[in-house]
Amino acid sequence: MGLVPQQDIERLLSERAARLGVELLHGVELTGFDAGDEGVGVRTAPVGGGPDRTIRAGWLVGCDGGRSTVRKLAGFAFPGTDPSITGHQAVVTMTGAEALKTGWNHTDTGTYVHGPVPGRVLTVEFDGPPADREAPVTAEELEKSLRHVTGSADVTVTEVHTATRFTDNARQASDYRSGRVLLAGDAAHVHSPFGGQGLNLGIGDAVNLGWKLAAVVRGGAPEGLLDSYTAERHPIGAWVLRWTRAQIALMRPEPASRALRDVVGDLTATTTGTTYFVKKISGVWQRYDLPGTHPLVGRSAPDLELADGRRLADLMHDGRALLLDLADDAGVAALADGYGDRVRVVTAAGPAGPAPAALLVRPDGCTAWAVDADGDRERALRELAGALTRWFGSPGPAGA
Repeated sequence: MGLVPQQDIERLLSERAARLGVELLHGVELTGFDAGDEGVGVRTAPVGGGPDRTIRAGWLVGCDGGRSTVRKLAGFAFPGTDPSITGHQAVVTMTGAEALKTGWNHTDTGTYVHGPVPGRVLTVEFDGPPADREAPVTAEELEKSLRHVTGSADVTVTEVHTATRFTDNARQASDYRSGRVLLAGDAAHVHSPFGGQGLNLGIGDAVNLGWKLAAVVRGGAPEGLLDSYTAERHPIGAWVLRWTRAQIALMRPEPASRALRDVVGDLTATTTGTTYFVKKISGVWQRYDLPGTHPLVGRSAPDLELADGRRLADLMHDGRALLLDLADDAGVAALADGYGDRVRVVTAAGPAGPAPAALLVRPDGCTAWAVDADGDRERALRELAGALTRWFGSPGPAGA
């Protein structure tokens, strides 16, 4: 599978929202809100001026970026570390590009990247944050940065097509929920962009929160389910902040960082070291601390291929949880009676290789319960009953 550009992800999500009947408002901004025990009144206004509009909602989720208005107005604590670098990323037309080496280059004054597409440049300077983060990035600023980090490249930028400025500001909300207001994505945590982990982190927040909030809104779960959102996602965000801080420490143009970078380079040249770093940066190591004795509990469910050719992921497109019974155990399916609007039960022959006898997968793909063929069946069924109640409330129609 190749990389999926962020623009394509945004398009696919927008199309999915439209099919579900979600009203997407463009060209408006949030100007304030009033949150109480019964709901939230959100005030919006057209960008550039116009009459205010108040939207009544049960909940408000701030997904409005690192400078989140929702986070600030709601008063979320946002502790962390101040920025120490100035980074630029741009696509430009320039002369003198032949003086730039391709790929990542560390110099005595910083770091720069040239390519892989023509005109794409990135620079990192380690002498403090930008004087004005909001100012437009100019051709002169990019030229100055390139000359500084390369030491001598005589590059002239004749046109700026796209350009952004970034830092290593690293902060995280102490809690992702305050009453009926929640945070997700960059509104909940900011960090340097190195490693490209922010997109996966934000999507992970959204998927974790999305099904839980939908369950509460529909009456299929108690409101307390939302407290598990911070409990599960906050440790993942904290780890990403630590990881990106470590990346900045390795990149600094000073002797101690160079020595450390050489040591880390030696580690990544080994199979064990490479495996460790790939698992970390991809997120496959992640595990939520959930009740249960099976090693799969809390981890992303394996995309098992069933005997009929279907895969586990094919069974989860309707947004419900999945109780997959690979041992034809009537007791497993019986426990899910009354959860049909929240849990899909599938009995099927499993793959030829090792696989659990049954597993319960939450709508976010996380394994909530599992049992092996040689496991303690009675104990496993008690754990399954507890998992169904914990994540999906009481049996019977949602909201009944």
